[in-house]
Amino acid sequence: MNMRLSIVVTVLDEARNIAPVCQELASVLTHLPKETEIIFVDDGSTDDTVKELQAVRRKELPGLRILSHDRRLGKSAALRTGIEAATGHWIATLDGDGQDNPFVIIEMLGRAEAAVGPAPLVVGIRRKRNDRFSRRFATRFANGLRRRLLHDGCPDTGAPMKLFSRTMFLRIPQFEGVHRFLPALLGTYGAPLICVETKHRARLHGQSKYTNFNRALVGIRDLLGVMWLQNRTRLPLRVTER
Repeated sequence: MNMRLSIVVTVLDEARNIAPVCQELASVLTHLPKETEIIFVDDGSTDDTVKELQAVRRKELPGLRILSHDRRLGKSAALRTGIEAATGHWIATLDGDGQDNPFVIIEMLGRAEAAVGPAPLVVGIRRKRNDRFSRRFATRFANGLRRRLLHDGCPDTGAPMKLFSRTMFLRIPQFEGVHRFLPALLGTYGAPLICVETKHRARLHGQSKYTNFNRALVGIRDLLGVMWLQNRTRLPLRVTER
């Protein structure tokens, strides 16, 4: 059965966060179309993340789909795995650490389905980051640099909460870090941008799996690559069969 909406959540060593995050997802399901599926992609966790997901499936979310990588490949690879396996027309993404409020998906889906023209990209903009100062500063700097160089018009390109067309996402090239450049890449394929404000919460348990320094080094390289893709992508305005 094809779904109207697929919620894709990527996790890495988030065992302590699985139960509360899934409880919140179960609550929001009653406000979403019945043709909604939830997919968790475990990116090679070494803790009890998968066991916790299986326990949630037995108790609260019987339709939960659990996909596991045999080793850690990165967030973008995990997203690609989940989106390729999804059957929904729309894809909604969020992190599995409890910082994202899944109830925002209700508004995001409504805005997307009300849009006229090409399927939009809806981004949940985090106006007030609930993170330490060094991370907030690094994020502001990275977002400002991307916006100036890529002209994507998005104030928070790295926001985990996004909603977009599955078909359109699968048209763009895959590389680790692609999730941070969706406004620019999907925009190249004609997806208009819609921003929805969302409240950013503190992580429930554990800590982030990457450092600001590592993000900066990889981000600069990826930024140059995305600029090249923007410059080299050629798409017709329309195709006519004769």
